[in-house]
Amino acid sequence: MFPPGPEAAGAGRQRGGSGAGRRRRFALALSFTEAMLRLRLLTWDVKDTLLRLRQPVGENYSAEARAHGVQVQPEALSQAFHQAYKAQQQRFPNYGLRQGLSSRQWWVDVVKQTFRLSGVHEDRVLTRLAENLYQDFCSAHTWEVLPGANEILSQCCERGFRMGVISNFDKRLEKILSQCNLRHHFEFVLTSEDAGFAKPDRRIFEKALRLCGVLPEQAAHVGDDYLRDYRAAREAGMHSFLLSAAGQRGELEVPKEHVLPSLSHLLALIEKG
Repeated sequence: MFPPGPEAAGAGRQRGGSGAGRRRRFALALSFTEAMLRLRLLTWDVKDTLLRLRQPVGENYSAEARAHGVQVQPEALSQAFHQAYKAQQQRFPNYGLRQGLSSRQWWVDVVKQTFRLSGVHEDRVLTRLAENLYQDFCSAHTWEVLPGANEILSQCCERGFRMGVISNFDKRLEKILSQCNLRHHFEFVLTSEDAGFAKPDRRIFEKALRLCGVLPEQAAHVGDDYLRDYRAAREAGMHSFLLSAAGQRGELEVPKEHVLPSLSHLLALIEKG
């Protein structure tokens, strides 16, 4: 029998790849499986991972304004909010903690500026709107649990994983999670206000690991933001999974074994390795 010609050999490489390539893929798969078996801690982002707003910010603000006899269109408020929020973040990062602000004052200023940009300027009205909206955003009436979130959290607890939250949120998060019946799943809730650092700063992840006494390679983070969740956790030495509801994977080339089309896929990925 004659040896295969170059075309046949090339076809064989295309079908099965080289032996070295197969061994390398097998070794990578094995190392991922072993890493998943060593997991002890799962940390979670919250906004748009476990919870989301029931309606857009502009709708919330417009409804509150109507209750005070002020008519402002939701679209105008939504646009103004994003402008005010971005400017406040740039001027006073992480709720202005290092400049002596409280997170409450930080948000009150954002709300007031949102309405000013939308044409509302009466100080008494602005103060009432801002205080009421600050309280409203603590409530389960404003937030809803994403589909499958409660179920996957319960399943992870049943599998024996330790659980915690790492979120760029303020101190209201504890109350929000309690009102939405999620708080009992977690050993700790670490916000950027509590930590003094905001994602993607690796120090917030390192603080979470210290809270549990867990090594980075024994922990994985779940979130929907590529930079602040997926990549930031990996730069801290942790594993991470990206919730891909926004279709980010194709643009960012995240390995498929790190991508969650929905939260319900998490345990299957961990157990499959």
